Amino acid sequence: MSDVPEKMKFVHFAQPGGPEVLTITEGPVPQPGEREVLIRVAAAGVNRADLLQREGKYPPPPGASPILGLEVAGAVAVAGAQSRWKIGDQVCALVAGGGYAEYCLAPDPQCLPIPRGLSVEESAGIPETFFTVWTNVFQTGQLKPGKTILVHGGTSGVGTTAIQLARVFGATVFATAGSEEKCQACLKLGAEAAIDYKEKDFVREIKRLTGDQGVDFVLDIVGAPYTARNIECLAVQGRLVQVSTQQGAEALVNLGSIMRKRLMLTGSTLRPRSVEEKGEIARDLYEKVWPLLESRRVKVIVDRVYPLAEVAEAHRRMASSQHIGKIILNTSLKTS
Repeated sequence: MSDVPEKMKFVHFAQPGGPEVLTITEGPVPQPGEREVLIRVAAAGVNRADLLQREGKYPPPPGASPILGLEVAGAVAVAGAQSRWKIGDQVCALVAGGGYAEYCLAPDPQCLPIPRGLSVEESAGIPETFFTVWTNVFQTGQLKPGKTILVHGGTSGVGTTAIQLARVFGATVFATAGSEEKCQACLKLGAEAAIDYKEKDFVREIKRLTGDQGVDFVLDIVGAPYTARNIECLAVQGRLVQVSTQQGAEALVNLGSIMRKRLMLTGSTLRPRSVEEKGEIARDLYEKVWPLLESRRVKVIVDRVYPLAEVAEAHRRMASSQHIGKIILNTSLKTS
């Protein structure tokens, strides 16, 4: 494997628990298959799913690495025999696990070139949120120019991505966030209005902002406590798309409201989907979104960058919900 070492450092936890269970350990560098690449990781994104996995609530799918981390950026260290990539290529990749490490395997179709002009930290914050938003809002949800969308959690990784993409593709965006500072951040990203959900009833505000019509689309990460209220927010033939259930997955809904307004309720998880499906999303992103990233019409909002050794602090930052945008781990940074 050329200059690739036999062992690497990675984040490990022996048993589920809080951030304090995370430690740095050493283990063998994985070997790529024919349609895989081994990436020398420069940076990795931190996601809510990582916190759930650490707590024992979100096990990796069969065959996936048990190491945390769903998105990385770095250089190809080894390319499989049938890979389109070559050693040294700078890529970012969506992975089913293994990102919190010095080396990570990635399926060939799930890799994309690092956009021109973007840092590795920015690039590591692309895959999970951009794949999620693109497939749910634009492929499945079919958001069109001229439509209105409510984005919950507007300053999350998904939220900051959704606000920008929806706006650049011609939709009017409303967002919810948990403070005045966060609401201002949503406005700067292109939201028409931002609602502090701790201070105002977002259903009443959406009806006021839309002349009592409601929005065409709701993108939700909260789950059960918001479901009935999201349905109330929707216009006739509106769509509710669920991409996370942070506060619960079982909701009581009024089917009559769904029927009367002819609503569509859908959603998805990304991690269990096939390599082929994720490859299709990647190709669509490269064609339609990569030019926007390279021209800076759409940006990756990075909240903080931590050394790999400070992964516990990165998880605490994520759990606090104080962040705006992506939290990133950099494998080359030293502990501060």
